[in-house]
Amino acid sequence: MNAAVKKLLVNRTGAFAENEVKDLLRAYGIPTTTYQVVQTEKDLNKLTTRFPVALKVCSPNILHKTDVGGVRLNIQNIEELKKTFKEFRKRFPTENLLVDQMEEKGVEIIVGLVQDPTFGLSIMCGIGGIFTELYKDVSFRVVPIDDYDARQMIEELAGKKLLEGFRGIKASKQLVIDLVLNVSKLGEELIDHVDQMDLNPVFVYEKRICVVDAKLILK
Repeated sequence: MNAAVKKLLVNRTGAFAENEVKDLLRAYGIPTTTYQVVQTEKDLNKLTTRFPVALKVCSPNILHKTDVGGVRLNIQNIEELKKTFKEFRKRFPTENLLVDQMEEKGVEIIVGLVQDPTFGLSIMCGIGGIFTELYKDVSFRVVPIDDYDARQMIEELAGKKLLEGFRGIKASKQLVIDLVLNVSKLGEELIDHVDQMDLNPVFVYEKRICVVDAKLILK
């Protein structure tokens, strides 16, 4: 466990804010969106993210941001961002806000960790998007997994064709395998800390992969 991870975990229980989860993922070589935490309107003038962006409430106390109107997508310029910031600051006066660079939509997958009462910490991978809950197209393994396990998890998915060039869709199956292995490594090293983690959605492209939203709850 490297120093950055230890710093994030020290004296922590319960949920992480989104930026903290993404900091943790990056420590394990897992790509995420480009993001910056802002607290005041002046912070917006120091942004290095490119437009369009999303503005999100960023708090360990608010896991389901969309349920409380805490997400605004496709903000096109600084004027629109400042206006949205003022609206959010009225509704969430004490919380940090996150400016998150928008990503072109790719094939959506979900990857997660969950403490199973029988098997212990397990890893999940599935096809994401609007049909996730409808089709429940997911596979599970007990942490840790190896390359063979990761490949078999993908093979078990009904939607695996989306990662195999279906109708000209360009998305790398190998990058998904690599991601699942990295998440397993994270889970293995933090097995005494993690209660559940949810990376959803993750966008998969031909040559890269990007975690767009992420949640983490510690024991």
